[in-house]
Amino acid sequence: MGSSTAIPLSQAGEADAVVAGLVDRARRAMAAFADADQARVDEAVTALAWSLYKPEHAERLAARAVEATGLGNVASKITKNQRKTFGTLRDLMRAKTVGIIEEEPARGIVKWAKPVGVVAAITPSTNPSATPVNKAMMALKGRNAVIIAPSPAASGITGETVDLMRAELEKIGLPEDLVQILPAPVNRALTTALMKASDLVVCTGSQNNVRGAYSSGTPAIGVGAGNVPVIIDESADLDAAAAKIRDSKIFDNATSCSSENSVVIPDSVYEDAIAALERAGGWRATAYKDKIEAALWPDGKLSRTLIAKDADVFAEGAGLPEDAKAAKFFLVEDVGIGKDHPFSGEKLSLVLTVYRAKDWPDAKRIVHDVLEYQGKGHSCGIHTRDMARARELAAEIDVVRVLVNQAHTFGNGGGFDNALPFTLSMGCGTWAGNSIDENLNWRHFINVTHLVTTIAEDRPSEEALFGAYWEKYGK
Repeated sequence: MGSSTAIPLSQAGEADAVVAGLVDRARRAMAAFADADQARVDEAVTALAWSLYKPEHAERLAARAVEATGLGNVASKITKNQRKTFGTLRDLMRAKTVGIIEEEPARGIVKWAKPVGVVAAITPSTNPSATPVNKAMMALKGRNAVIIAPSPAASGITGETVDLMRAELEKIGLPEDLVQILPAPVNRALTTALMKASDLVVCTGSQNNVRGAYSSGTPAIGVGAGNVPVIIDESADLDAAAAKIRDSKIFDNATSCSSENSVVIPDSVYEDAIAALERAGGWRATAYKDKIEAALWPDGKLSRTLIAKDADVFAEGAGLPEDAKAAKFFLVEDVGIGKDHPFSGEKLSLVLTVYRAKDWPDAKRIVHDVLEYQGKGHSCGIHTRDMARARELAAEIDVVRVLVNQAHTFGNGGGFDNALPFTLSMGCGTWAGNSIDENLNWRHFINVTHLVTTIAEDRPSEEALFGAYWEKYGK
């Protein structure tokens, strides 16, 4: 999936035939859904949301996901299944996507929403239920059909998730085939065929898959890699910042692309901030840095036996002392950034790299350098009482999102106390090779027809447009 390795012709031909059947069913389901009014569309979206939000479903799928993939923890996945679904439903219920969605009389413009078509949704093993439902809700909001290509590692859980969505659609009298999934066993040939046969590809997952989506020949939306650095500056409430960083870092054992991977602290409050992080449950593991590196990157790649594991499991696997098993997360102080310094990258584990900055300009430099190495375009954060510094960070750092005084994992993909749309797919702009520079949302799942009528002529004089240039440079 997403690899440039050639697919055998026989395998590709079989995949094309399977996908053609799915796409045909999707188009027939869309035709039956085409005349739905906004209320009916919103019923469909609510049905999908309830299929996962329902407590027994959220709990069962969370437990199955951890059991099957070994990634994250059940309590966090239950929260994610419900919180993301609830927040996305809130956003979608406030949007108009059927018929006329906007009128601008003064400009003679009327906008009509239309479906984009059959959506191919590539979903990751880290969120095998929440991401498929999130994308399906957005797709149906635009009166589209969706076919999900799950991670092979989590295809059983995603399959059950799709079954629940289909059952809920049937219950309200809508075509089940508005939501489908590639048949097991899922493989690269099937996913490649689906991307080519669909009308829009929306890809969340590995960067290999994202590159595959963009090279499929189908319009695609992919997302960038995370590696979030956050600054705790001198003005911050240190204990509040530490508590938010802890809550965010430990959520689902740091599987989120929005999880903090490094924290940058100026010299003047360095030890005080470290103490606050320790009070919040951090364990200063710098003395064991070499052991952690050897365990976490045994062959230069992240260890599947340590990523996204509970703290006690990580401590045991990394050979840390007994008291480390009671920690919530681990602090590793470092100075290096780049490919020869793995702690500067995304770790998918409860390890938080700590950088000591000389001052504010140096803190910004460290954030910049970390993101230049990995995570450019995604996001960064700052804990501060000085909004001028937050604005400075936003002006100077090439990321789509700069979060201020927030638990990054809970705010970056939308929050009830910020205005970002709820999503599990964060666009990172051209900085990360992405086609969108915002959170994936319903707007990406509609086409818009513009009805254009004439208005009073709006033609400025040559003097109005060229005058200042002529005066400065001549004609």
